[in-house]
Amino acid sequence: MSTMPDLAAALREKLCIEFPGEAADVLERLPIEAATAALVALPVAIARPVWERLSPEVAVLMMRAAPGEDRVATLAAMDVTRAALLFAHLDPQTQTAWLAALPATVQANLRHLLSYPEDSAGRLMNPRFTNISRDCTVHEALDRLRRFGGMGTRTVYLVDVEGRLDSCAELQDLALAGPHEPIARYAHPVKAVAEAVADSGAILQLIEQQRVDSVAVVDINRRLIGIVRQDAIIDAAREDAADDMLSMVGASPDERVLSSPLAAVAKRLPWLQINLLTAFLAAAVVGVFEPIIAKFTALAVLLPVVAGQSGNTGAQAMAVTMRGLWLHEVNLSHWPRIMFKEFSTGGCNGLAVALTTAVGVYLWSRSIGLVLIVAISMIVSMIIAGIAGAGVPLILTRLGQDPATASSIILTTITDVMGFFSFLGTATLLSRLL
Repeated sequence: MSTMPDLAAALREKLCIEFPGEAADVLERLPIEAATAALVALPVAIARPVWERLSPEVAVLMMRAAPGEDRVATLAAMDVTRAALLFAHLDPQTQTAWLAALPATVQANLRHLLSYPEDSAGRLMNPRFTNISRDCTVHEALDRLRRFGGMGTRTVYLVDVEGRLDSCAELQDLALAGPHEPIARYAHPVKAVAEAVADSGAILQLIEQQRVDSVAVVDINRRLIGIVRQDAIIDAAREDAADDMLSMVGASPDERVLSSPLAAVAKRLPWLQINLLTAFLAAAVVGVFEPIIAKFTALAVLLPVVAGQSGNTGAQAMAVTMRGLWLHEVNLSHWPRIMFKEFSTGGCNGLAVALTTAVGVYLWSRSIGLVLIVAISMIVSMIIAGIAGAGVPLILTRLGQDPATASSIILTTITDVMGFFSFLGTATLLSRLL
């Protein structure tokens, strides 16, 4: 009789060594305590492949039930990406406690994997998903969703025995299906998949293009590690837009409405000082033409009109270009087309605005020379402003900088300087007509 337990142990080891995926599937059907006892009784080297193939939510429950020393030995031996997936399912307190018990090198590797870049799919995803095997029935899939909870989406993601993303099914179809039907009958290819390092712009583009309510996030081996819901990416996009709006004018995204005055000053003052220097540059351009302004004072009256229109033109071009970059509608290789578009748009808008301005200036001054100067400078300054508005974010992106960082201040400097120069330079060339 004593040989029976030995035979059972041998068969258990044989199953785990040769068919770890099937062994994980069997264990997931057992009560947590029984499954944990069966797995921790095996040597770590034999049990490790099975631990790695368990669904994350089941593996976490079994880890909690395992003795501390067995848990530490197993986590230290596991593939670091699979261990990181388990840690992502833990609450912060438990995560900290379990990490502290691991060897230093394992801790460092896990912390690195758990710290995804800002604005990435890894930061936006919900890692506490429910793994559904492609080989199970509709009843088994729905029962697992009831036990471990869904993701709050209409899509159920299916994986193979290695945890790799295989396909997906619609929850509505499963709810109407027969309980014993294979879930594979309702499976279809996943439309939206992204790696954990993909940025939020790429995720938003996937959601818009594919018309889905979620995006599956996978690691380098295509293992499913989380799901980004539509509401998460929309919230991130709203926050990014607000941060970009602040950065464009030199304010800090860290500043809040009720921040202390000293904190606000510390964030804003450096950019205001930079803006002051650029304002002196624009003033210097005006100073060069001081004699002609003194001779024809009407020029000083019309100077803000030209500068204001060029500033608005540049702001429009910059907003459209930044949106295209953020949504990945364009990239740096499209710069010739973007420049040509803004050149053409600026010229057409400049001509239309120049005609309107010419009528107003003539009724005010009755001077054909002044009308001609304003019209020519308006067209030239708006063309330059359109090109600058598109060029500033493209150049910042090419230099590896955030295109939203104080781009408004840079653009204002360019449009003011070129607006003043085009107007006063044209007036100098055509002064005999005044």
